[in-house]
Amino acid sequence: MNETSATLFDRIGGAPTVDCLVETFYAQMDSLPEARSIRDMHAADLTAVKRVLKRYLTEWLGGPKLYSSERGHPRLRRRHLPFPIGNAARDAWMQCMDAALVEAVTDEAARQDIRTALAKLADWMRNREDNADVQL
Repeated sequence: MNETSATLFDRIGGAPTVDCLVETFYAQMDSLPEARSIRDMHAADLTAVKRVLKRYLTEWLGGPKLYSSERGHPRLRRRHLPFPIGNAARDAWMQCMDAALVEAVTDEAARQDIRTALAKLADWMRNREDNADVQL
């Protein structure tokens, strides 16, 4: 398989890298004060959500279809509607993900490709306006 036909999943090293990415992402969420609001949207025990995100990212990055075979179409925005996601939540999520990407993904080009796609996804997930965005 050449570089141009390899999936992002393959380029980053597959499941071990996805596992590291997700574990690091949630460790960032647990430790960064800026992420407190998004951490509070999760259960105290992150075991289930980590498993879901690992399965989602595996498939999203071009690996085995672990997520859809178990949960169907992602319908991410719909699944996240109960949670207030504005610019601040999006930015906190991306801050955690950026740190996780730096730690987990050594291929700089792949890391940037993933970051660009995740930033678009995070932006699309917004479903609330932040008070900070309102001009007085």
